[in-house]
Parts: sequence; structure tokens; C-alpha cells
Amino acid sequence: MTKTAGLTKSLSGLPRTVLWDNRVLRLLDQRRLPQERSLITCHQVEDVFECIQTLAVRGAPAIGISAAYGLLADLFETRLSLAQLKIHLAERAEYLISARPTAVNLAWAVNRMMGVVEGKFDDTGELLERLEREAIAIHQEDINACHKIGDHGVALLRKYPNVLTHCNAGSLAVSELGTALAPIYRAYEEGVKVHVLVDETRPLLQGTRLTAFELQLVGVPCTLITDNMAAHMMAIGKVDMVLVGADRIVANGDVANKIGTLNLAILCQHFNIPFYVACPVSTIDIDTESGNDINIEQRNSTEITHWRGEQISPDDTNVANPAFDVTPANLVTGIITEKGILRPPFEQNLKMIGGKS
Repeated sequence: MTKTAGLTKSLSGLPRTVLWDNRVLRLLDQRRLPQERSLITCHQVEDVFECIQTLAVRGAPAIGISAAYGLLADLFETRLSLAQLKIHLAERAEYLISARPTAVNLAWAVNRMMGVVEGKFDDTGELLERLEREAIAIHQEDINACHKIGDHGVALLRKYPNVLTHCNAGSLAVSELGTALAPIYRAYEEGVKVHVLVDETRPLLQGTRLTAFELQLVGVPCTLITDNMAAHMMAIGKVDMVLVGADRIVANGDVANKIGTLNLAILCQHFNIPFYVACPVSTIDIDTESGNDINIEQRNSTEITHWRGEQISPDDTNVANPAFDVTPANLVTGIITEKGILRPPFEQNLKMIGGKS
């Protein structure tokens, strides 16, 4: 097949969520998908913060890439001195990291950028140019990682072609191709008769709005189901494997991912179905010992009580809205990374490939 901008021709129509255009950050507004494709131009760092916090951009790698570029928003015409700029960048870094607490790529990317700031520079222009190169490198490395995840994971799809996925871990969540969806796209290109069951993913319906949207763009056969249909589909033999992304994987192999992931892992154990997680090494946090130490983001109750501005629950309803849950390592069959597929013992094997430190 003909290669097109890093993708084969059949995959070239996948959406791109992060664009760095003449030193201006533009983000595909995922809140409006699939009905409308519109770009948000981030003129200031506050625009980037809002896009991350309100899920205009989401997916751990995409958040990290956006923050790396966002650190530079409106700074190329700055009149700050070099010393003032370094202080300003440190303040911006802390601000951006606070946008969402669970996905490790956000802090990882920003801290990597700030590592550049610690170097010696003659003037502000030299520092900003070096930071821009670093942000572009972070972006390109994620593209490469996604393609390698697809290459490593495709063998699983040949063996387990009927796959259930949760939330969105496709092109919209990363730089290109996806994490959990990357092996699926590769298998589809090879002619494997892959079929994807797409969990709708309450409360914000990332499966319905985003994953089904992506798969249909490419032509991958898929069936949309509600989250509470997963057990039934497994019981009647419609699921060979569950494959999900991750927002953080800690030192012992515990996985933080979109709320509802733990449900699927428990079901997989009951039905003896393999449960795989796909993510780049940048999502691995070896400095955090276990899932008990992960800060789980609690989001606004209106995401559950309302839908697109309309109230759907009684007044004054008590609501719990954790955005993520933690799947214990003993429920995970394997972790697909750009460095290969990791299997238990995860605590030992995760240390071998690195991660945040």
C-alpha cells in the first residue's frame, strides 16, 4: 500500500487531534464529534488549559502533546528577559499540570519540557526554539510509538479477531493511529476479519461518539453496545479479547483507565477471556507503587445529571462521578507498548523498559 504522511493510504483519513501550525496550537474539538469537525485555536495558555480540562482534547498522550505545545502559547513574541521567561515557564508548567490529575502523560510531557529550561541559553529566542524542537520531538515520538504498538499487537488480533474496547484509544486520543485501536487498524489492513464491539462508555459516550466514528471512517466492522451489555456478549461467545488503552500504569502493573474498565477486567476473568492494555512507555509511571496511590479525578456531577444542557435526573440528586478506575495487575493478561508486549511479572518487566522517573 502507498504510504501517506506516515499512514498507509487506507488509514490516511483518520482524524488528527493536535496540530502545530506556524507556532500556533490547533486542537480538534472532540466535544462536537461526530456531528461537527471544528478546530480550536489556542492563542494563550489558558485556552490550552480549558481544552484539556473540558475534554475538548482528551486521551493521555494527546493531552501530553497538547501541553508541551501549550507551554509555548503566545511566547514567541515575548519581551521577557531570559530569567523572567524561565520563571514564567515554571508557573505555566504548574498551571497546565493541574488541569487533570490522573493521566500521567500530562505531567510527563510538561516536566520533560521544563528539563530543557534548566539548560544554558544566550537569549529567549534560543530557549524558545529549543523548547519548540522538544515539543515536536515529543509529538513525533508518540507517532512512532503508536505505529510500533500496532505492529507488536497485530498478532493478537490474528488470534483474537473479535475484540471489545472501551472509551476511545484511537487516533483521537494520541498523535496518530491510536494505542488500543492501532493493532485493530493494522489487522484490518492485513485482511484479518476483525470485528470490534464498541462500549458506549458512560457518562460522556467516548465510545459512541469517538471510537465508532473512527472505525467507520476507515471501514472497520464494528457494533455499538451499551456498557451493561458486555457480560451478555461475552456469555454468548461474541468476545475473543478485550483491548483498552490506559491513562497511567504504575510500578506493580495496576492500570488506571476510563471508568468501567475494571468491570470488563473482572468479566474477562470470569469468562476466561484475555484482557490486554495498550499504551506508550510514557504512560508508565514507575515512581508510583500501586493503584492505591493514583489520584482519581472526580468530575462535575452535571456530566451525569445532564446531557447536552438538558437535565435528565431529579433535582438535588446525589452524584458520584469518578472519571477513572484502577484495574489490578492480576487481572491484566499483557501490556502492549512500543517496546513489545509485557507479561507478568509486571513489576519486574515494567522496570526493565523504563517509564516516568
